[in-house]
Amino acid sequence: MNLETPRLLLFSVQLSATPRGARLARLLAVEQLRSWGLPLENPAQVVAELAVNAITHGRVPGRDFQLGLAVYADTLRIEVADTRADRLPDEGRSGCGLALVSALADRWGVALGPAPRKTVWAELVIGPGPGNLRPGGP
Repeated sequence: MNLETPRLLLFSVQLSATPRGARLARLLAVEQLRSWGLPLENPAQVVAELAVNAITHGRVPGRDFQLGLAVYADTLRIEVADTRADRLPDEGRSGCGLALVSALADRWGVALGPAPRKTVWAELVIGPGPGNLRPGGP
């Protein structure tokens, strides 16, 4: 990816809040990142963790979750939105999903709204070389 000219790349898909939907989120993210010429391993793991959290802790029967990917300037942003704004992520909860997201991403957080929606997002800084993600941020 040429970092001299900032680009805006967007991808979004709505998926069923099921284990199959979480698996499909990872597979679709990998294919989209591949088509953009970006590395796959860390972003794919972040997508997998956020999608599993959405179907495990943010699931409302009959409602889907949404995966969004965006590249702007030197940042890849991953967003997973569900309809359980009353259940916010807690890095201290059992399991290591958010600890892994925290380790792989440069930043992550939660955005609320519109009700009853919440979006858990993670950003990974794209490194100086073409198609490289720089671990640990700038």
